[in-house]
Amino acid sequence: MKRFLIPLTLLTSTCLMTTAQNPFFSEFKGAHETAPFSQINDSHWMPAIDRGIEQAQLEIDAITRQRSVPDFDNTIVALERNGRELNRVLNVFFPLLSADANDEMMNLSIEASRKLSEFSTGIILNEELWKRVKYVYDHRDQYDLTPEQKTLLQNTYDSFALSGAALEGEDRETFRKITAELSELTTRFGQNVQKELPTYEIWLTADDLDGLPESSVKAAAEAAAAKDRKGEFLFTLDQPVYMAFMKYSTRRDLRERMYRLYTGRNTKGEYDNTGVLRRIAELRMQLARLLGASNYASHSLQRTMAQNPEGVYNLLDRLRDAYKPALRKEMEELSAYASKLECRKVDIKPWDYSYYSNKLKTERYSFDEEALRPYFELNNVIEGVFGLATKLYGLQFKQNDSIEVYHPDVKAFDVTGPDGKFIGVLYTDFFPRASKRPGAWMTGFRDQQVTADGVDERPQVSIVMNFTKPTGDTPSLLTPYEVETFLHEFGHALHGLLSEVNYNSLSGTSVYRDFVELPSQFNENYLTEREFLDGFARHYQTGAPIPQELVDGLVASAQFGAAYACMRQLTFGYLDMAWHTIDKPVDDVAAFENAAVEQVQIFEPVEGSLISPQFSHIFAGGYAAGYYSYKWAEVLDADAFAAFKENGIFDRKTADAFRTNILMRGGTENPAILYRRFRGHDADIDALLKRDGIKAGVALPQKD
Repeated sequence: MKRFLIPLTLLTSTCLMTTAQNPFFSEFKGAHETAPFSQINDSHWMPAIDRGIEQAQLEIDAITRQRSVPDFDNTIVALERNGRELNRVLNVFFPLLSADANDEMMNLSIEASRKLSEFSTGIILNEELWKRVKYVYDHRDQYDLTPEQKTLLQNTYDSFALSGAALEGEDRETFRKITAELSELTTRFGQNVQKELPTYEIWLTADDLDGLPESSVKAAAEAAAAKDRKGEFLFTLDQPVYMAFMKYSTRRDLRERMYRLYTGRNTKGEYDNTGVLRRIAELRMQLARLLGASNYASHSLQRTMAQNPEGVYNLLDRLRDAYKPALRKEMEELSAYASKLECRKVDIKPWDYSYYSNKLKTERYSFDEEALRPYFELNNVIEGVFGLATKLYGLQFKQNDSIEVYHPDVKAFDVTGPDGKFIGVLYTDFFPRASKRPGAWMTGFRDQQVTADGVDERPQVSIVMNFTKPTGDTPSLLTPYEVETFLHEFGHALHGLLSEVNYNSLSGTSVYRDFVELPSQFNENYLTEREFLDGFARHYQTGAPIPQELVDGLVASAQFGAAYACMRQLTFGYLDMAWHTIDKPVDDVAAFENAAVEQVQIFEPVEGSLISPQFSHIFAGGYAAGYYSYKWAEVLDADAFAAFKENGIFDRKTADAFRTNILMRGGTENPAILYRRFRGHDADIDALLKRDGIKAGVALPQKD
């Protein structure tokens, strides 16, 4: 069962296109068998998906019709190899749907999701197939399986057992209906978020720009000029634009306006997500009950390190209790500072936090993020981030212009090991555009696996972001936050690139979701390491190295606002768990959300401002009942990086241990075992609390 096949019968179709007409009807012939993007048009998608489904169904039929006794190879491995042609199409379609979509692709995705849901559900509810899988599982002690093979068998059995394979009668049809509707609604949710964002245009005049950095003003002027409105300034809600405005604008009224627009997205009008998300939550509740669980979180957490809602709340509550006193102190200090600055009592509102906290941080540490921009020119940052992988793992990156890309902003790189061996392909896509959803993510056009013919099929990985764009003759200059984002997604990319496993479904980032963020968040630690910054941070015009006082300010300010950042993450975690532990449908989204986050709420609720309608991670992505995993992984990454701090941040022996025990292993074994093998012990919350300047704590319970 591949990752794109969401448990959701085969709809046959007749493909009229010839092999020559549709690039998916033959093997890709580009460099490293990469996708021929220029040859693909919208008319190719559905015929290729339909043909892929038909072929995959024939393969399933071949498994169930064989007369031989079920065993690991003829059933489990055969099922693992199922759908190769289908996944080749989906591995291109879905990444492009997020990174470079048009209205036609979005419309097609609804139809595609419905068909894939039906097909996947058909597999799960295939009684003969389930009998064969169960037979192999029940006789597993008779096979001499490797740890990886044991994991594949366990995952295959669980994917059926936890997805309704044992359902009978009317329950099977109910399962089909629920999963089909969920597939459509989650797709619609994500599209609504993606479609509404570009509709916001905030037109300002020169009188409205006080405090804004030159880069923001210049970008806004160019955006206005592109719409034939020279002399005006166009601001959008793209993340770099919004964050800069909230941090630097002296105009409190405009900050409030931007905040209300940003947090009010998808709450009304054509792209209103409130009804969509309520129905998604209700259907997930029904699905969980159908499968014997009390709520969706209890159902979905069975295959995680946390194991159950109690494990999640144990982490969230302990972090809440540890950070809440620190948050209170932070906010008292910020309010006092703002009041002194304004010579009046200032009641800090959510649209004030970034502005005053940035000013306080600048004053306290002589640290200004805008002063760092000239030293974080994108090409230099690429050199530094890629160079980190060279120092740690001996990897080399060489741009390959013979590899087709899907947009002019995209670049492709050959990645090789210290011995010159080809590792994989890395695509980079850095800038916002109307065809791209907001945020940052890692995806892949092909996962690593060893084929049935024994060929090590190397991965094709893509990192996608929305960084500050170049303006005029000024290149892309990043903020520290954007550099951190790059490091994060690059960590995911390394997890995918360095995979050395046999089976596609276990490769790279195919791990428990509360483990998947370890490699990415581990990488973030390097942002505040002087030795790392010294290697690439230089002025884009003069070539001068970053001044020591700026490095000192960045390092010294690393703990600034740590409690606020943690409580904000906990807000998302508690909200996610609330939506996925409901026992009845929710009528009032705003009231429900406010109640869910009350215990970690930093500010009083703002009418019309909500998180849930834009919360794509849980309503359109794969993090339903899983957003806590960012904090869970933060505990892991802090503890893991402590090993590097002890031995040297570029220590090759420690890096080799991290690579061989974590990055190479994918999901081949329980992550608690993998981590213990690397570190020698379970992760301890103490390392995170020390890093954030809070206090010592206790170990997370981690069971094998």
